[in-house]
Amino acid sequence: MSIRKDAVAGQFYPASKEEIEKMFSHYNKIIDESIKDEAILNLKPRAIIVPHAGYVYSAFTANIAFRLLKNSHAKRVVVIGPSHRVYLNGTSVAEYDSYETPLGNLSIDKKLADELIEKFDLHFQADAHSEHSTEVQMPFVKNYLPNASVVELVYGNEDPVNLGKVINYLLKDEDTTVVISTDLSHYYDIDKANQLDSICLEAVAKLNPTELHQGCEACGKIGVEAMLIAAKENGLKPTLLDYRTSADASGDKSQVVGYMSAAFTE
Repeated sequence: MSIRKDAVAGQFYPASKEEIEKMFSHYNKIIDESIKDEAILNLKPRAIIVPHAGYVYSAFTANIAFRLLKNSHAKRVVVIGPSHRVYLNGTSVAEYDSYETPLGNLSIDKKLADELIEKFDLHFQADAHSEHSTEVQMPFVKNYLPNASVVELVYGNEDPVNLGKVINYLLKDEDTTVVISTDLSHYYDIDKANQLDSICLEAVAKLNPTELHQGCEACGKIGVEAMLIAAKENGLKPTLLDYRTSADASGDKSQVVGYMSAAFTE
C-alpha cells in the first residue's frame, strides 16, 4: 500500500496527536467563549478557504472553518493548494492509497483521483506532494471528519478557469467538499498588509474574481480565483470567518503574513 507520508510534521504542526488535539480544543474554547453570532456555528459549507502557515500562527483561523466543515458530514474532502517547493505545469493529483497524519491515516479516494486526472487532463508528479499548503490541512480533516476520504491537488502554473472547472465538477456531488489553501500578503508592515489583504477579503466577500487582480497578494490566488468562479456558478454564498496576521501570535508588526478563512454555503 502506498502512503503519502507526512513531510512537515514537527515543523509546521506538532508531530504528536495529543499536542494537536490540545491545540484544537483550546481554539474551540476561545470560539465558544467569544463568538458574537452563534448562528455561524450552524453553517454547512460546501467549500472553505483556509491558511497554511505554522499552526502557532494560522491554525486558529483554519480551525473555525474546519469546525464548520464538520457540519457537512462530507464523505470526501478535496484539498487544493499551491506548490511552494517544486515547479510544475498544471495540477498534480496525489496517486497514493492513504495519507499519513499524526491523528491516524486518511484513505485517499483513488477512484476520484483517477477520474480527475482523466477528465481534466491532470497528472501525478510525485515530488510535488511533499507540499505543506495541503498537508497542514489533513490533521484538521482527520479530527473533524475522521471517516472521510481525501484527494490532494497541488497546482503550479495553472489557469484558474481550468481549476474552476475541476471544483465545479466536485461540487456536483453533495458528499464532496473542497478546501482551498492560501495565505495572504507576506512580510509587509501591519498597515500595508491590512491594506493589501482587504482587497483579497473583499474579492471573496463579493465573489469577484476580477478584484483579486487589483492588489491581492495571496500565494494561493489561483486556487481562490478558481473557487470564486465555481462558487458563482453553483450559487454559493461566501461568509468571511476570520482574518488576522502573524503579529497576533508573534507581536512583530514590522514583517507580517496575513491569514483568512471563509466558508461557502448553499
